[in-house]
Amino acid sequence: MAQHNAPAAHGAHDSHAHDSHAGGHASFKGYAIGFILAVILTVIPFKIVMDGTMDKATILWTILGMAVVQMIVHLKYFLHLDSSSEQRSNVIALLFTALILVIVVAGSLWIMHNLNANMMVM
Repeated sequence: MAQHNAPAAHGAHDSHAHDSHAGGHASFKGYAIGFILAVILTVIPFKIVMDGTMDKATILWTILGMAVVQMIVHLKYFLHLDSSSEQRSNVIALLFTALILVIVVAGSLWIMHNLNANMMVM
């Protein structure tokens, strides 16, 4: 392969040399906080189910609530998603993916419901 030893054009420089990572990756402390929160948000629903003292509807809503909070913890502490301008494209991609998932799951449930209703023996 040919090597290019020509001097860089005026104003051209290594783009990675001057990038600031101020909003970059978290420290060990951030990962530890995220891990502890994730463990707590996993143990609480597990304990509630194992005790069996609550009715099923309350258990279901508690598990769903803890799951949503745990997703937020993972997005913040492990994926480092926030409302900063640097993360805007990542947040938009995440929201688009969530929209596609909702459409696919809702459409599948709708189709399966209609198939079940139309295939019933009368």
